[in-house]
Amino acid sequence: MKASASVWVGRVLSAFFVLFMLGASVAPKLLGMPITTEIMDGLGWPRGYVLGIGILELTLTLLYIYRPTSILAAVLFMGLLGGAMATNMRAEQPLFSHTLFSIYLGLVMWGGLWLRDEKLRALFPWRRKDA
Repeated sequence: MKASASVWVGRVLSAFFVLFMLGASVAPKLLGMPITTEIMDGLGWPRGYVLGIGILELTLTLLYIYRPTSILAAVLFMGLLGGAMATNMRAEQPLFSHTLFSIYLGLVMWGGLWLRDEKLRALFPWRRKDA
């Protein structure tokens, strides 16, 4: 069976999300890169949380990749992203580049999942004005 164009776009969006999470968020935390502790200090979080957050992000990313648990992972990711947004808001970070970045990431994550999962599209259908 050949996948439609929307399914392929969904796969690409999901791949971007996964690669971003692994490369820009999980890896720096798990590898103990100094930038992670600098960011945590700037946001008012104790440095000791970096490893735990990295493990949580890795776990959720792996759950997102595994199709039977991808929706559960997306729901749990929204909790994590909401916490990140609240932290940035409390730390008075710039609105569009930092605070709302979690929203952008969530849209890419859910958009990719919605485009590649027929059952999710049936649950949340796109309705036209004339329908």
